[in-house]
Amino acid sequence: MRYLSRAMLSLAIAGLFSTVATAQDVKERNQKDFSEFMDRSGNRYRTAMGTPGPEYWQNETDYKIKANLDDENHKISGELTLTYTNNSPQDLDFIWMHLEQNRFKEDSRGTLTTPVQGNRYNGDIDGGYTITNLEAKVKRSSSSKHIIDDTRMQVFFDKPVPANGGKATISMDFEYKIPVDGMDRMGRLDVEDGIIYALAQWFPRAAVLDDIEGWNIEPYLGAGEFYLDYGDYDFEITAPASHIVVASGELQNPRRVLSSKVRERMDKAAKSDSTVYLIKPSEVNDMSLRAAQEGTLTWHFKMENTRDVSFASSKAFIWDAAKIDLPSGKKAMAQSVYPKESDGQDAWSRSTEYSKASVEHYSEKWYEYPYPVAVNVAADIGGMEYPGLNFCSWKSAGESLWGVTDHEFGHNWFPMIVGSNERRYAWMDEGFNTFINHYSTKAFNNGEYPANLDKTRNMNGWFTSKEREGIDTYPDATNLRNLGMTAYYKPAIGLVLLREYILGEERFDNAFISYINAWAYKHPQPADFFNHMESVAGENLSWFFKKWFYGTGNIDISIDGVRQYQGNYVITLSNEGEIPMPVKLHITYSDNSSEEVMLPVEIWQRGNSWNYLHRTDKQIKKVEQDPDKILPDVNSGNDSWPSTFYKD
Repeated sequence: MRYLSRAMLSLAIAGLFSTVATAQDVKERNQKDFSEFMDRSGNRYRTAMGTPGPEYWQNETDYKIKANLDDENHKISGELTLTYTNNSPQDLDFIWMHLEQNRFKEDSRGTLTTPVQGNRYNGDIDGGYTITNLEAKVKRSSSSKHIIDDTRMQVFFDKPVPANGGKATISMDFEYKIPVDGMDRMGRLDVEDGIIYALAQWFPRAAVLDDIEGWNIEPYLGAGEFYLDYGDYDFEITAPASHIVVASGELQNPRRVLSSKVRERMDKAAKSDSTVYLIKPSEVNDMSLRAAQEGTLTWHFKMENTRDVSFASSKAFIWDAAKIDLPSGKKAMAQSVYPKESDGQDAWSRSTEYSKASVEHYSEKWYEYPYPVAVNVAADIGGMEYPGLNFCSWKSAGESLWGVTDHEFGHNWFPMIVGSNERRYAWMDEGFNTFINHYSTKAFNNGEYPANLDKTRNMNGWFTSKEREGIDTYPDATNLRNLGMTAYYKPAIGLVLLREYILGEERFDNAFISYINAWAYKHPQPADFFNHMESVAGENLSWFFKKWFYGTGNIDISIDGVRQYQGNYVITLSNEGEIPMPVKLHITYSDNSSEEVMLPVEIWQRGNSWNYLHRTDKQIKKVEQDPDKILPDVNSGNDSWPSTFYKD
């Protein structure tokens, strides 16, 4: 500690008893608001800089699947082989797998926790898996022992899977009835020309073992989404020959399943910036455009380094496509499939245009799209995302179709590339995605559609509601009336505040892009995001992360008064809310000139009031805080001076 002289001590004591107001009066300290609120220390797996540590690990899941779609009985049957690589530092006697189709049973936990009046996550109750011929192998040992409990299955090995790269194979046959109502995530839809099958969570999937929670085995209830490891997928879908099948990943056998005319059109689409029909509206029932007129066809797809795959199948599809240009010079293909009920220039005829624009924007701004296709499927689903493929409402049109298409494709970045745990931390995918959607919408077609986050104060009714919940509320337990805010809008607004008010665009973008690159195809936790943003942006943001992401407090910055002081002005401010925030002041002078001043957040570290000495030889006419109205400040009545709320 620096030595304090007697003279300095005398001055300090005199200052304590001075009755003269100074330009920096303080009342109490708020250090607790600026201190750490969770353990964010580093270790060998995850560093305090918010990057994967030198011994970071995650397991790998590679799948081979052969499935059959029975459109008479509405069933899926299939054979699955999972090659599981144990990169963890411990041997494994068993693994856990998800059986999400068991949610569609009368006695499932999800069914039994659904309110009597129902909600978005209603589902059929006459489904569920039949699992047969299960075999788990480690080298020459084999076991069929397994336990099924609700939407989870524990698979045991006769000998442990060795740590640090040991492998096991788990094979099984599976079958289930495809639900009509798949909880707004998957299901089937009857239209005039056939049935649209939207297939997701369609095979048994390995649960994640990580260094934070161990096995992540929360049951599938409905609102909570998914958390999966990465691997390579090789899958075949056998469907009626009249069907068009689209899927995550690249089609491996186009000559076997597509007619020569459709292949010619696809080649044209691969070079076209505008939408090209593969199956025109007038050709939906033209079986000459199919590779076979009867029986079945087997569609073969592959996808590398992905956490999931999904597909859709129907004989009712209009099909169109266009190329996607990526920053590296690589190309991908945007595709849309939809029934004639969804056709129209104000509706799904623009789907591929929307898809192409969305993917190109995110690729240019944040991280290049890694998949060969981006498929948009019209289904009886409000909006649901999977790697390389979306399900969006067949009734959407215009602004609503742009919004849902852009949102679901944005999910390819969060959580498909940056693989966060959706079931626990919905805000790390929905909120981050809603944030990037804001800028994509502003960029699309010179702002054809309005962006949702431009007027954050329109949401103050929720911010001041007694029923509001925190962002960190567990998704399955969140009141569904709050989920849109806790998972989507509040975290997205938080990122807008960081980018446009707290850090500035350059510092924020550097940090956010760095976060994406550091955690691409990995499993970040909340602390990793917080640590990384602080490290790269060079700012202690604990005061913000703590209050915004882990609380229900609000922002309310007040201008209490302006008075002359020694030829200058003192502007008196107070923090009437629970969240400290830097203060941007717009000062207008009597000659109608103006300037802006940004006061750092540390003024509130010293207390809830602050006197700012503004040096000027001009006469102040008006002072306004947050002039661009970026902050969702819950009380606009004290934002400016003079006002009817003026205090002195």
